[in-house]
Amino acid sequence: MVSDPPAPTISSATFRASLGAVLLASFFLPFAVTGPAIVLPDMAADLNASAAGTQWVQNAYNAIFAATVLATGSLADRFGRRLVLRAGIATFGLAMALIAISPSIVLIDVLRGIQGLAAGAVVSAGSAVLAHATSGAQRVRVFGLLGASFGGGTAAGPLIAGALAPLGWQSIFVVIAAGAAIAFVASRYTPPSSDPSAARPDLPGMACFGGALLVLSLGFIQAGEAGWSNLWTLLAFVATIVLLGSFVLVELRSSHPMFDVRLFRSSAFTALMCMPFSVTFGLAALNVFLPVFLQSGGASPWRAAVELIPIEVPVLLVPLTARWLTSRWSMRTLLVTGPVLIAVGSFGLIVMDRGSSPWVNALSLLLFGVGVGIAFSVMDNAALSTVPVDKAGAAAGMFNTMRITGESLAVAATAAVLISVTAARTSTADAVAAVQGQHVPEPTGHAFADALHIVVIGLGVLALIGAILTAWALRPAREHTEVVSGQQL
Repeated sequence: MVSDPPAPTISSATFRASLGAVLLASFFLPFAVTGPAIVLPDMAADLNASAAGTQWVQNAYNAIFAATVLATGSLADRFGRRLVLRAGIATFGLAMALIAISPSIVLIDVLRGIQGLAAGAVVSAGSAVLAHATSGAQRVRVFGLLGASFGGGTAAGPLIAGALAPLGWQSIFVVIAAGAAIAFVASRYTPPSSDPSAARPDLPGMACFGGALLVLSLGFIQAGEAGWSNLWTLLAFVATIVLLGSFVLVELRSSHPMFDVRLFRSSAFTALMCMPFSVTFGLAALNVFLPVFLQSGGASPWRAAVELIPIEVPVLLVPLTARWLTSRWSMRTLLVTGPVLIAVGSFGLIVMDRGSSPWVNALSLLLFGVGVGIAFSVMDNAALSTVPVDKAGAAAGMFNTMRITGESLAVAATAAVLISVTAARTSTADAVAAVQGQHVPEPTGHAFADALHIVVIGLGVLALIGAILTAWALRPAREHTEVVSGQQL
């Protein structure tokens, strides 16, 4: 275990203000995914957007978010975490305000990409600020609150968007911009911190990693529209492999890599870094496409949002019990239990159809949400506690890159599977209409439901694989038992 130096001495008022700023800004990062998902059908219809243009509203944000977390974490360590945090919050809010008055889907896609860059700065600098200002039990509590803020944003997004939908799709973006403005004001009290020895940003590594995510997203979109065997689809996947291979080579040869791939020689480190990928993949897929599925069957945005409550409430509330959970169970037990519950909940959704009662799905969604909430309670702190606090920015960047990469790939891959599987029984035009949330005929609706069943089976399998690998990697029988936050894994 890496021992924590004492937390810097700051006044309680300053700490509360900076904590509030980070938590509020972090709340709106997942909110900016799940909230717009509810109003995407109205946005697409209002702007006469194509399927690809509509998908990039989510993909541009998620892919660039994931691609830049590492670089912004390094920038935060080198140039100051407060500076990077405040710049990220300001840019995030401004982009949201501009989206609300944008006349075209192309401009919105560009602004969402800019917003993704800002979100990367917020999450990496914000996590580093909290790690720098806390230690020991206080850090456990604070990162439990951070997990709750992410969960709260995820949960509140659909509900608030559904309530605001009658006012127009623009209203949700106005709310997010206003929240960012409040967080920016509060962030002025954030204590300054940095790592003077931090290396300059690894631009070649950032270009390779970011390019791989963008090309992979493009490949998934192409697969949904033109098929998995289409030449351009295959070229996109090949380019992704080439770029990822180049990324590994660049990082291995760099004296100051932004992502030290050598650390993955440790099975425990690998398990902790990959944990958010297996957890957030399913949450992002359901939060974005379950409302779309329900609206394609004629449900209103508000009804679609309400049916997500069983999954959203535990994602919000369970992380608040982080201290209680970690006092009774080992980190290993909690890190395995979360994905197991996600898998059980995923498999329970196989019976879901457009005409099924919401009560039939509520239990499965509840189990899924509890599993995500447990994972959110412990995985942030477990990951950051494995490195010295003066490297917290880089560690937060590595960890959150896996979290956001999972979300990015979930949105792109799920859309491709839903469109291609639905189109196999109807037509591409009908499949695209269903995935955009437009009301579709009954035969298309049943095909869409079958496609969603394939997706939830895949989510369950992914979560089970994650649980098995985590249990193996963190097994007590290892020659050198690893410790996180003072607890045996």
